[in-house]
Amino acid sequence: MVFVRMVFEDASVFRKFVDGVAALVEEAEFVVNKDGMSLKATDPSQISLVSLSLPASAFKGFEVEQPLKLGVDLNYLNQVMGRAKSGNSLELSVSEDNSKLLVTFSGNSKRSFSIPLLDLTTADLPMPKIEFSAELKIRAEALQDSFKDAALISTHIVLSVENDSFVLRANSSKGNLENVYANKDSQMISLKASEETKSMFPLDYLVSMIKACSSDTEVSVKLKSNAPVEVSYALGNGSLSYFLAPRIDTDN
Repeated sequence: MVFVRMVFEDASVFRKFVDGVAALVEEAEFVVNKDGMSLKATDPSQISLVSLSLPASAFKGFEVEQPLKLGVDLNYLNQVMGRAKSGNSLELSVSEDNSKLLVTFSGNSKRSFSIPLLDLTTADLPMPKIEFSAELKIRAEALQDSFKDAALISTHIVLSVENDSFVLRANSSKGNLENVYANKDSQMISLKASEETKSMFPLDYLVSMIKACSSDTEVSVKLKSNAPVEVSYALGNGSLSYFLAPRIDTDN
């Protein structure tokens, strides 16, 4: 038996992390060691990558006897996390035979779930190394609204930085959309660019990437023309980062 005990004061925080990963990935391994919990995985089509980081300081209690990997069905874990009630704390541990992840909610009562651990032989995924041309920070609400607007037009969206503004466009036989966020706009926190950029991406992936955000979450977006976009943000004391490959389309 490997002794593991990780406690979240607020179960809803960990639920957001699981939700943010499960939106793209079906199965993955949490890597747990003395420094905290992490996860890196690609979606089934391998056009996106998600990276989760939760330092030990993000937990109310954190005891890990030795490093281990916890392979889980994220969709099922997400359903279990959905059973957390407001104000519940969360404890994660491993069964005596190391075959199950034990999820315990505590509040007005104590409720425990045991989730079978999966034997996933996953290779270590290197993070993409990209020299981005533009980096901006924007409120999640602006992205959420723009993505909803774009969904009326197309299944893809073009992200660009031009004229000191962040521009989102969608085009199809249904019509055209253009949303412009200038550097001085209230929803924009910062924008830096060494050159203009322009790339097209599948919209549903971007929607999934900000699923765990509240409207006032500060989201970082890094862009380079015809290169993967990086989308990242903090949740509590942890963070989620995503990379998404572009669709190369010379007509847009």
